[in-house]
Amino acid sequence: QVQLVASGGGLVQAGGSLRLSCTASGLTFSSTAMGWYRQAPGKMRELVAEITSGGNTNYAESVKGRFTISRDNAKNTLYLQMNSLKPEDTAVYYCKADQLRVSYWGQGTQVTVSS
Repeated sequence: QVQLVASGGGLVQAGGSLRLSCTASGLTFSSTAMGWYRQAPGKMRELVAEITSGGNTNYAESVKGRFTISRDNAKNTLYLQMNSLKPEDTAVYYCKADQLRVSYWGQGTQVTVSS
């Protein structure tokens, strides 16, 4: 079955950086569109960034210029490099895979940015 394991979250001061990873198994990673989403307490889950199988990317306006999504197909791993973090980036971050019109979600990793 499909498994997505996210890691790399933690506590960081405002202005700092973190890199999230999401390792996938049970799917053909190289042909799968992937994305990062986040959900803050009391808010809806929202798109942070997404990347197609061909490497095209899309970002939420709030993270453009600060976050970079990338993938390593040889390692079946999705990344999110987060720089210049702000307290409003605090949330649980989830990776998502879309294959054959089915979406799969990872377990989430907590990112907390202190001011």
